[in-house]
Amino acid sequence: MRMFHRYCLALPLIWAAVSGHAQTQTVTAMCSTDQGWCELAAAEFQKATGIRVLQTRKPTGEALAQLRAESAKPRTDIWWGGTGDPFLQAAEMGLLAPYRPNYLQDLHSWSVRQYAMSGNMVGGFYTSAIGFGWNTELLKKKNLPAPKCWADLLKPIYKGEVETSHPASSGT
Repeated sequence: MRMFHRYCLALPLIWAAVSGHAQTQTVTAMCSTDQGWCELAAAEFQKATGIRVLQTRKPTGEALAQLRAESAKPRTDIWWGGTGDPFLQAAEMGLLAPYRPNYLQDLHSWSVRQYAMSGNMVGGFYTSAIGFGWNTELLKKKNLPAPKCWADLLKPIYKGEVETSHPASSGT
């Protein structure tokens, strides 16, 4: 949890440092991770810096769409949390600004690689597991076995039975 606090606090500080909004003591943030993390990071940052955080929570796809829409006149100071691919897309599209954090040497090697790939604009600070779940009652009713791995979901017996988030609005 201590590592989480360190990086959650550091990310808004990075963008506040390069943003003109930092002078007004307000940072506009968009968060694409769990609501609890979003709220905790904003509260801890405000407590540590005295800078007010105006934060909205959006899935990565929606956040990327917003940044693209406001690219001519950006209104967001920081976007954090969520899956890495949309952040790398945003870097490629010129929607992010490069920055070299003073804690770069503390990041995991996968995060440093992502940072380098993005032209010093994107660096991950947490990982999460992605899995799938199933409704045991529904499987029983339809006489289907429980899937044991991702490859099982491609089997013909599951055709029409698999649901997923919309890729334009969700990063996972």
